[in-house]
Amino acid sequence: MKSFGSKPWMLPQPVLVIGTYDKDGKANAMNAAWGGTWDAGQIMISMGGHATTENLNLNDGEFTVAFATEKTMVASDFVGIVSAKKDPAKMEKTGWTVEKAPSVKAPLFKEFPMTMECRIVNKIDESETGYYLVADVVNILCDEAYLNEAGKPDVEKMGIITFDPVNHGYIRLGEKVGQAFSCGGALK
Repeated sequence: MKSFGSKPWMLPQPVLVIGTYDKDGKANAMNAAWGGTWDAGQIMISMGGHATTENLNLNDGEFTVAFATEKTMVASDFVGIVSAKKDPAKMEKTGWTVEKAPSVKAPLFKEFPMTMECRIVNKIDESETGYYLVADVVNILCDEAYLNEAGKPDVEKMGIITFDPVNHGYIRLGEKVGQAFSCGGALK
């Protein structure tokens, strides 16, 4: 096996689009790849010094997190490479439809099949360069077009993408290949 040393190559990495409002109530979004489940009902995201980080302080730590898809990939990448601090027309360029999220003070972007509404409960290692946020998932919203026969979100239908930190690409998630907490029973 070839050794690559220490690198942040956790696979797969979600492509998270974080939605907040600025001081004027204008929607903003940023792309974040370093995040995941923290605990039951909680998520964690590594935040740097961004307009979004400032916005979180203005809105009681409330925000939305959407999962980027193949259809939203170009605009999702754009909100990660362009700062609202430098481009006031950033959100208009995405073409996204913005609504107020029903449970938190944050925007909901209608083009994404699934969005979590969140509220920060803890900031870890806060400094001038950012922090790690831990947030409660207040609610999960899913477009009904992306529900399965049981009425639950169907990840296969969504076209969710992951970030490939090794080659700096985006990869579309594929098809279901097994049933968790069940398929391993074949080895009993």
